[in-house]
Amino acid sequence: MNKFYESMKIDNQKEQSNGTSNGNNPEDFFLQADQSFETRAIHEGQSPDQWKSGVIVPPIHTGSTFKQADPEEHSEYFYGRIGNPTRSALETCIASLDKAKYCLTFASGLASIAGVAGLLKAGDHVICGDDLYGGTHSYFKNIAKDNGVEVDFIDTTVVENMENAFKPNTKMVYVESPTNPLLKIMDIPRLAAAIKSECQDIIFVVDNTFLTPYLQNPLLMGADIAVYSLTKYMNGHSDVIMGAITTSDDELYKKLAYIQHIAGSIPSPFDCYLMNRSLKTLSVRMDKHIENATKVAKFLEQHPLVEKVLYPGLESHPQYKLAKRLWHGPSGMISIFLKGDLEMSKAFLKALKVFALAVSLGGFESLAELPTTMTHEIVPAEIKEELGITDNLIRLSIGLESATDLIKDMDQALKIAANFYVPS
Repeated sequence: MNKFYESMKIDNQKEQSNGTSNGNNPEDFFLQADQSFETRAIHEGQSPDQWKSGVIVPPIHTGSTFKQADPEEHSEYFYGRIGNPTRSALETCIASLDKAKYCLTFASGLASIAGVAGLLKAGDHVICGDDLYGGTHSYFKNIAKDNGVEVDFIDTTVVENMENAFKPNTKMVYVESPTNPLLKIMDIPRLAAAIKSECQDIIFVVDNTFLTPYLQNPLLMGADIAVYSLTKYMNGHSDVIMGAITTSDDELYKKLAYIQHIAGSIPSPFDCYLMNRSLKTLSVRMDKHIENATKVAKFLEQHPLVEKVLYPGLESHPQYKLAKRLWHGPSGMISIFLKGDLEMSKAFLKALKVFALAVSLGGFESLAELPTTMTHEIVPAEIKEELGITDNLIRLSIGLESATDLIKDMDQALKIAANFYVPS
């Protein structure tokens, strides 16, 4: 059992008095927020003293190459693929926010996943969580397997399932928490303890995209690597595609940095500049996402046309207590099951006016999508059926609009969709 898990066994009254309310009950709290998060988001890696101009906002360094004083020596920067001052400022900031020693940024979230997979070789075995983003699932199921990597998809919410899946050649465990789109929660400290008990060399990777470092720090819970699609909440403005990897392991960092440099899947300086901008408001945005999502989830939970609401901020979520023990808040993602079929889902989605029908998530605008035909279209039908990703499952990314308007939009769209209601 690692130190983080033991540290969670704190006095319940203390947790309640210092935590963050989820909006359900005045006495119902998640873990206490990091009191210096906002300060680090604004200042880490951003010192004006590193630029001769003293400019407060890190400038965009677009140059591809840097002048050297000697053919055999170069300064910190010599070629843009290997390093860039704008990118370095961003990576320093993200590492600080995630309580990590290192951060590496990539051209997309999937490029980050490909970077992690680059640690594997033919003959290695990977245990993946069974409920993953469609692109991640396809990467491991197809590309990794085609490269000779053995992959098993396991329900890792049950630690014993993972323990039973270990093999002599297991080199990595890869999970999301919460998962996409079913919002299942991993007991990361318990998984980490079981993994290291099996073999210290097994790399434990956690995709922390839905929560961001503001709400969860996987590395402090025992993970070796945290992965992010920065495209989502970390950027929050739906105008940048980028990914990141954080770690505090020196050897893993050296290997991952080599992969980043040689594979060359790096973000542009301008995108790094925009991401730096976005991190300054991450905490404020996440608090508003949670506030709005809680209100919308409560409304949907009482609606007669909604079969089930999955939101970790509601007591009805099957792992609500686990979320409270590990997280600083439940984020802004909600999944719902309508009391209908594909036609009802389509009618509902087409009737929305404030919510946009679109893939992705975590932006200031509210989005709704149908996983079976959109984000998870490439996942085999039999896998979706086994997991319960059905045609009446809607995934909602709750934005920063008025919660009252979001609820009104849900209500009017459900009234139109009622024409396709299927009695149980």
